[in-house]
Amino acid sequence: MISNEMNTFGGRLLIGATGSAAVASLPVYINALRGAFTGTVTVLMTHTAATFVPPYTVGLFADRVVTGGTPDEWPRVNQATLAAEHDMMAVLPATANMLSVVATGGVPNMLSATITAADFPVVFFPVMTGEMWRKPAVQRNVDQVRQDGYHVVDPPWGQRYDVGLGEFIDSPMPPPPPQFVDVVREFMPSNRAEGG
Repeated sequence: MISNEMNTFGGRLLIGATGSAAVASLPVYINALRGAFTGTVTVLMTHTAATFVPPYTVGLFADRVVTGGTPDEWPRVNQATLAAEHDMMAVLPATANMLSVVATGGVPNMLSATITAADFPVVFFPVMTGEMWRKPAVQRNVDQVRQDGYHVVDPPWGQRYDVGLGEFIDSPMPPPPPQFVDVVREFMPSNRAEGG
């Protein structure tokens, strides 16, 4: 995949944000999209993701932010409406927990329920420690998620600051923002229909 920032594309993108320190860089990814993506960006944050980065901050970059809401909002904002309003979902960061939930068909939150309700491409960008990524259980979950028709982008490895350890470690990382844009471009149905 080669980035071509002059080649714009559109669509309705839903970004699922899970509870990882890596979610703090989500505005950088949304900003990178803005150079090529002319469509709308909605971010659906889990409760834990919202503890790492305030939804208001994400809302400065996204067109809309959904946090699961309260029961009085559910008739208007739920997994069915979110799935109907979008063309593709990118889960960034995708934690080991979210991969496990999706692999087993669980729906403990609005994000996992929306993934299950989706009839469009869902692409996961895993972010976790190297020890977690190498565990057989995590790899089984990744395999199951792929077998179920979802897409999992193998994470690049490199030196990353681990906030829990307080040091740099060699581990899976979020993709560089241009690669994220390329993957969204590749899987966005409207772009595929145009032969992109």
